[in-house]
Amino acid sequence: MKKVKGRMDESILVCVYYGPNGERLIQRGCKLANMLDCPLYILTIDSAPFDEMDAEKSDYINRWKQLAEEHNAEEFILLDNEKRPISKVVAEVARKKQITQIILGQTAQSRWEQIAKGSIINSLLREIPFIDLHIISVARALKNEEGMFEKGVRAYLIKEEDHYLLSFKHTKDVEYEGIFFKEHGTDFNNGVFKFMKNKETIQVNVTEDCVKDFTNVSITTQIEADNDQQ
Repeated sequence: MKKVKGRMDESILVCVYYGPNGERLIQRGCKLANMLDCPLYILTIDSAPFDEMDAEKSDYINRWKQLAEEHNAEEFILLDNEKRPISKVVAEVARKKQITQIILGQTAQSRWEQIAKGSIINSLLREIPFIDLHIISVARALKNEEGMFEKGVRAYLIKEEDHYLLSFKHTKDVEYEGIFFKEHGTDFNNGVFKFMKNKETIQVNVTEDCVKDFTNVSITTQIEADNDQQ
């Protein structure tokens, strides 16, 4: 059960994109919402359909959902397969949720790169002139834009004794179907296998075509650790 907020005349919307900066923006929004004792919403927008997103994006989305629950946010909003201009989409959500303050990250990534430029800011001010905009300066999230993994390919897991084997052919013995993301720079099939289990998205480690542990792994933790070392 969500906590009943005391100030319903204020409402915060945090707009996040992939990378560690998303979590920082959410934390900033949480602090502001707690200070004002008002509702908090978290929004991310992607031009791709959800089922076509790669393992890294899915991992970030799962983490943001977790943060939304931990901080009693009113709602985590994912708008996938979205082709409209960013400013139009943000403005639409702001009106629908009666937002009074928006937090944006000044990040150098993808479509959100334009947020740091006057054109998007001005568009938002024209669309929603009575909403306060907080532009937060943050560091570039991912130094390696191509990521740790190659493009995902359809793959399958086949049970064999106490482990599962990775296969790229569908047979009658297949137990799980999903997407395999191979690590860059490896000759073997090492990486992450993403699939659905009990209506939940799971990501497991693959080592030389083998899955021995179904523990849900966090890709972003490794990415951020690698970025900190660069």
